[in-house]
Amino acid sequence: MDALERYIETHSSPEEALLQELDRQTHLRMIQPRMISGHIQGLFLKMIVTMLRPQNILEIGTFTGYSALCMASGLDEMGHIDTFETDDELQELAQSFFDRSEHGKKIRLHIGSVLELAPSLGERYDLVFVDGDKREYPAYYNMLFSQALVHSGSIILADNILWYGKIVEPIAHNDRHTQAIAEFNHMVREDDRVENVILPIRDGLNIIRVK
Repeated sequence: MDALERYIETHSSPEEALLQELDRQTHLRMIQPRMISGHIQGLFLKMIVTMLRPQNILEIGTFTGYSALCMASGLDEMGHIDTFETDDELQELAQSFFDRSEHGKKIRLHIGSVLELAPSLGERYDLVFVDGDKREYPAYYNMLFSQALVHSGSIILADNILWYGKIVEPIAHNDRHTQAIAEFNHMVREDDRVENVILPIRDGLNIIRVK
């Protein structure tokens, strides 16, 4: 962590003890712990939820559950989050922290493909956080509209949209992750159903509002 990052950390609201523990466990047990949202992005997600006051949230990509817990902490008691994770080996760790949190009852963890399962839930979402398989970002975006999972006023937050800076470099023909993110960003920019802004938070966050 460089000096500027330390300054941001120390001058932002402190991380809750349960989230600190989840961060530690993620770094101890996961092969790619950097996939966790982390303290600053978690605070940002909580604040977005607190400001927007959504009732229904869709999260694509649970990982170990950090971002879901952050969003749940800003959610009204009657609100809920449907969070989807394809890796069933992550279910036990994420659910154990959901169960320990006072906000965990707002979270419904689904194991499987969001593309296959979400349309069958019959929900429309006020807020969507996209942080799943980068190769499927265009498919996620198409699903949200083709299956009417979002409505006018819905907010879509897409993470890792700058992809470690690769998005502005020549893209290798076999780099499907960067190709898909570039396609996603182009789709959003050219879609007159939405307006958007990309913020350089961590690895880039595309904030999209459905008109």
